[in-house]
Amino acid sequence: MEITIKINGRFMSVEVSAEVADYLEQAKRNNRKLYRERQRYWDGRECDEYIIATEGRLPYCATPEELVCQRETLDEILAVLALCTDTQRERFLLYALYDFSYAEIAEMCGCSKYAVRDSIMAVRKIFKKNFQK
Repeated sequence: MEITIKINGRFMSVEVSAEVADYLEQAKRNNRKLYRERQRYWDGRECDEYIIATEGRLPYCATPEELVCQRETLDEILAVLALCTDTQRERFLLYALYDFSYAEIAEMCGCSKYAVRDSIMAVRKIFKKNFQK
């Protein structure tokens, strides 16, 4: 059986068995069903089990309340970091964000690992003091 397929924008005729042709026709029908379901629920307010079963996941979108909470938390963290010295802030961020060890930070900053530990502990104390209020 001969079918026509589109590859890289070009249509090509290919000889395939009847089973393959049936499989491709079934796939086309499934794609058309999915397309219609997506059109029906374009606004995302409704969810159809067919879409979940076909795609296997739901899109995540943060709610406006979550976005506001995230922004407020980030502002609070930045406010606390602003209370720290530049050295403390640098060492804490290298440790917390980039997962460097005390020894690696000490080597980068040219100090002892105990000085790094003391800086990080000082930042932690500032965080505790400000977030326990």
